[in-house]
Amino acid sequence: MHKKTALLRAAAPVAVLALALTACGGNKKSTTATDEAPKTEKGSSAPADSGELKAGQGGTGKFKEDSGTITYEVAAQKVHVSTEAETKKLVSDPKRAKGLVAATAWVKYTNKGGGVVKESPDVADESEIYADGQRGGLLIGAAEDGPGCEDTLDIENWKAGQSHTICQTYMIPKGAKSVEVHWAGEGQSGAPLIWKFDNAG
Repeated sequence: MHKKTALLRAAAPVAVLALALTACGGNKKSTTATDEAPKTEKGSSAPADSGELKAGQGGTGKFKEDSGTITYEVAAQKVHVSTEAETKKLVSDPKRAKGLVAATAWVKYTNKGGGVVKESPDVADESEIYADGQRGGLLIGAAEDGPGCEDTLDIENWKAGQSHTICQTYMIPKGAKSVEVHWAGEGQSGAPLIWKFDNAG
């Protein structure tokens, strides 16, 4: 999804809500964009440190980039939940955002080995935000180049030992009590890494 996401971000002045909230009691994702982004062929193996982590605490897992399979340490640093007024400015259709707010996660990724990521890493595409146990809706084109956030299009020759902080923005219900960041590879059987933010803001 990354390559298409990057193109949409570059072209769209306002964000597009790409995925609706997961229906209550179900795990199926429903799309609200006019055309669904194609599924990536990339994926990662089960994280070695699966389970719940504290903010800033890292867990490791392998992820297949274009240039090879990289071992990453992943650490969600913080989550900021926007107000309704701020959210309306982010989305293309404020009516579709009724009752929802934007949540942005800052996640630090460290290349621990396996090769050099030549350009535009996809590892951040595996980060998702959940609110009160339900997956949020990805907000394409949000201000993910904000303070402390790096644009994946600018990341090149990512060597072992180097870190980058990449942000993802999701739409979640207003007033959610629990906000979590999940990182897991597509199609993996292992438990994801989870960071819980009770007082996200």
